[in-house]
Amino acid sequence: MEPTAPACSRHALSVEQFRDPAVRLWVAEADGALVGSVALKDLGGGHVELKTMRASRSVRGTGLGRRLLLHALAEARAAGASWVSLETGSGEVFVPARSLYRAHGFVDSEPFASYRPDPHSTFLTLAL
Repeated sequence: MEPTAPACSRHALSVEQFRDPAVRLWVAEADGALVGSVALKDLGGGHVELKTMRASRSVRGTGLGRRLLLHALAEARAAGASWVSLETGSGEVFVPARSLYRAHGFVDSEPFASYRPDPHSTFLTLAL
């Protein structure tokens, strides 16, 4: 994420934050290599945050991102979440991600949780 925004605008989880019991992570592998990931962070009150949504370049265009997103949304529903929010970049490199989220019903929203308005960020939410 380093080339996409200044450090103060990057919101990736640290290794330590992945150890938080409020965070659940799923990964996709192909031929023993990590090719994708998605995580959910429980924000409380039926609100979860979609985190770490990634697909390697080698698998882009194969539908892996869509499958990861659908898996995370199914897990959120199964856990009783009422809505899912996310922060993603506002730059051109994030157009495919924003398009994927919007194609699955996410709509623009205000910053949530501890996020603040940021020209490098786009905030989206989906009622489940």
